[in-house]
Amino acid sequence: MTNLDNKIINLVAQAIYDKKGFNILALDVRGISNMTDYFLIAEGTVGRHVQSLHLHIKEILFQEKLVPLQVEGLVDSEWVVMDYGDFVIHLFIPEMREKYAIEELWNQSKIVDLDIIVSKELTYPP
Repeated sequence: MTNLDNKIINLVAQAIYDKKGFNILALDVRGISNMTDYFLIAEGTVGRHVQSLHLHIKEILFQEKLVPLQVEGLVDSEWVVMDYGDFVIHLFIPEMREKYAIEELWNQSKIVDLDIIVSKELTYPP
């Protein structure tokens, strides 16, 4: 993982955590996927929360001069996919994450250590 990759993955993970997203997981899929290098997977409590996470991530990454190539799933926001080319962000409500279990599909990937700064004032999930 390059320093830039590490910075961006951790920036997104922290943004998700700060907006009360939970069960955050980053997977390094280089060598086993032709479509991207990293998946960042997380959950929001309900569709509206997932939509809010999406907007926050989009704003944070826009400040880094990154815009998504494609965003899918905003209609019902049970599973939102944000494709940034080198990394893809999957935001789920818990039921959809359990149903599709994409981390099991990519079980040969490497888990990326995340440097999330945990606030003592916040507890997740609600």
